Amino acid sequence: MSFHIFAIETSCDETSASILNENLVLSNIISSQFFHTKYGGIVPELASRAHIKTIDKIVNSAIEKAQCSIEDIRLAAATQGPGLIGSLLVGYNFAKAFSLANNIPFMGINHIESHLFSCFIGREKIDFPFIALVVSGGHTILFIVEDYTKYKVLGETQDDAAGEAFDKVAKMLGLGYPGGPLIDKLAGGGNENYHSFPQADLGNKTYDFSFSGIKTSVLYFLKRSFGNDFSNIPLNDICASFQKSIVSSLAEKTLLAAKNFGVKNIAVSGGVSANSMLRFVLDKYKNDGYNIYFPEPAYTTDNAAMIGYAAYLKYKHSSQQEFKNELFEQAFARFEY
Repeated sequence: MSFHIFAIETSCDETSASILNENLVLSNIISSQFFHTKYGGIVPELASRAHIKTIDKIVNSAIEKAQCSIEDIRLAAATQGPGLIGSLLVGYNFAKAFSLANNIPFMGINHIESHLFSCFIGREKIDFPFIALVVSGGHTILFIVEDYTKYKVLGETQDDAAGEAFDKVAKMLGLGYPGGPLIDKLAGGGNENYHSFPQADLGNKTYDFSFSGIKTSVLYFLKRSFGNDFSNIPLNDICASFQKSIVSSLAEKTLLAAKNFGVKNIAVSGGVSANSMLRFVLDKYKNDGYNIYFPEPAYTTDNAAMIGYAAYLKYKHSSQQEFKNELFEQAFARFEY
């Protein structure tokens, strides 16, 4: 008998709904709020209102594309945090009401946990242990994942997340928002050795990250080299050099963790996992016997399929179908909204 899961993700500026049949995605509808571009970042109140206007349509589209009826759905899930509180409440309350109206279980899913497993969406079985790098506009966290419900945080950013650094440097360069894809595209035609931007030395915090310093370094470099006239700056070269520093830090610490823990499986997820240089650099380590996993492009940004898949794993592998797990609660307590 099929086990359909209805999932919603509204943690920031994507309204997404998905239907899964156990581990298989039947539909994954995403509506992105591109209007935030003109503000140079997400406006929380506007994001919440946009979710309210869009969510009915997105949910109906997901159910229609999955070609299932509401009666087929056995479990409802939604992001419970972290994220923008107003945005979270829209999706969480919708999915909770759906579960009550249809008398089915409801599961709140941690947003970071869903990214953690997004590389494996569609898989029935995952190879453990693996080192996981969750890297996005709001988070840069390194984990060792020992089982479906057993994770340990090894390190995290001490200031800006990697994606946040991309956005802020893009703004300095007069580019649009979000900055990550734009810098990645421009870097493809640049010289990554044009300038050496620094990586933070965090002393004995081996697996922690810091990207605030490189952001400041780019600012001072631009002022020192070009003053207030950016009309003729080597944009491609600066983007390539900046991207090299960010990617080097992410890759080096991830590989260091894998070597130190004797783990051959590495999973990289979150919005920045779509970065072409990060994928290229880490993929080279396949030649050294490492298994490198990235999400499919549709699952790199915030989406409901990863929420539904995490709910499926949690439902299936938690003891006695309990939805709360002490190890999970401890590991992710700091990331609750």
